[in-house]
Amino acid sequence: MADATVSCNKCSQPFSAESFTATPMVLCPFCGTALTGYLFPALYRGTLSTIAPEALLTDSEASCFFHAAKRAVVACESCGRFLCGLCDLEWEGRHLCSACLETGKKKGSMKSLENHRVLYDQVVLTLSFVSILFWFISFLTAPIILFLVVRYWNKPLSLTGRTKIRFVIAVLIALTQLVVWGVVFFHWFSK
Repeated sequence: MADATVSCNKCSQPFSAESFTATPMVLCPFCGTALTGYLFPALYRGTLSTIAPEALLTDSEASCFFHAAKRAVVACESCGRFLCGLCDLEWEGRHLCSACLETGKKKGSMKSLENHRVLYDQVVLTLSFVSILFWFISFLTAPIILFLVVRYWNKPLSLTGRTKIRFVIAVLIALTQLVVWGVVFFHWFSK
């Protein structure tokens, strides 16, 4: 990769981004202003491996539906539109245009294209706190909480890293409520 450059905030002079590798705080080599910068790994990564759209050479070649001056390299497998290398979106081995991908997302026909996720760990934790506030319904909510935890324990929690601590807390609250109800019923029926 070619040496990346950054510009000083004060004098706007470009200098090498490599200055920030040793320490995040450097002085501008031109005006002496203290600058802070953090280098991200994407700076050293090459560009994405996409096929650059080629210009049409003759009028007899197929052009891209979205870019009339670019040569088509593939047809959309859903609608049949010709696509250049820039517009070709490969999804699970299929070549699609952006419009068909968006339509599939809206209709839900692309099952592997996830556009929302229910956070079941948050649901059971909220339900357990509601059952603490309204104690009289806890004999119903505690078994529901335990069922939901068992049912969704192995489901993906979120797109970001989350632990199962919410599930564990909800189970502990539900089990405590069931034990208390068991003691209450035992005490009530033993009289």
